[in-house]
Amino acid sequence: MQALELNNALHYRLDKAVPDIGAGEALIRMTLAGICATDLELVKGYAGFSGVIGHEFVGVVEAVGSKSDSVWLDKRVVGSINIGCGDCAACLGAGPEHCLQRKVLGIRGRDGAFADYLRLPVANLYQVPAGVADEEAVFTEPLAAALRVVGQLELLSVGKVAVVGPGRLGLLIAKVLALAGYDVEVLGRSETSLALPAQWGLRTGLTRSVPDNSYHFVVDASGQSGGFAEALRLTRPRGIVVQKSTFSAAEAVDLGKLVVGELTIMGSRCGPFDAALALLEQGVLPLRSMVDGRYRLIDGMAALRHAGQAGVRKILLQP
Repeated sequence: MQALELNNALHYRLDKAVPDIGAGEALIRMTLAGICATDLELVKGYAGFSGVIGHEFVGVVEAVGSKSDSVWLDKRVVGSINIGCGDCAACLGAGPEHCLQRKVLGIRGRDGAFADYLRLPVANLYQVPAGVADEEAVFTEPLAAALRVVGQLELLSVGKVAVVGPGRLGLLIAKVLALAGYDVEVLGRSETSLALPAQWGLRTGLTRSVPDNSYHFVVDASGQSGGFAEALRLTRPRGIVVQKSTFSAAEAVDLGKLVVGELTIMGSRCGPFDAALALLEQGVLPLRSMVDGRYRLIDGMAALRHAGQAGVRKILLQP
């Protein structure tokens, strides 16, 4: 099968073996996949991953490893990306996201979705509602990650929120926060980067124009160490930075304000797929306006170069 495989460098392959599946697993034919900032960072060396990259996908179940799972055959699905051991306290409690032995689709110890086929446990699958198109369903994973921020802030007394980074994930985070009733401002480095957030009805501003210590709550979705530094600058003493970005950075970040300002850094990763699909079914998100390109998998190297350009949001891959 075709695959985009990372092994020191990224390569397009035509000779990758179709994955074997075991009991409780499904073989999924990928129909559409999305490139995200984490994929770009993996290529730069983030997390030291080797294998097929990609974790945002929609596909069709073509085979299952257990007869009892045959109900999934031919179903159009998306899938949560964490595969836990199934036995530890984390897996038996909140779920596999923090299992110390977990594998993560296309990120940690498990080949991902930038291939003709991928495998996942049936327990990770979610059927896509009939009214949700592939071009919308492919956003399920990042939308779930955005909804995770909403869930974390629900536990706090939050008023005004700044989202640093109007890119792929930042735009989704800002929109779901606004839909949840928060007073949100999207901050970017240029007027051009803020055009789409404004089109989505979000309040926007230039990061450099905002004074220090302007917000009690700041979400960093910039995907860059410079964005994290800006998030620290913008946060008031004893404020909270919700850190959504993952990045591979060689430059140092000054963490002095973290100590002096007694800031809280709240990490935020994966979120609820069922809630994301329910929101997609409502049709309240203009997701197709985020798509800046669509490539065949054979042109995947060019697709990742395009996705890495400044100002580009979602690039899609299809077999």
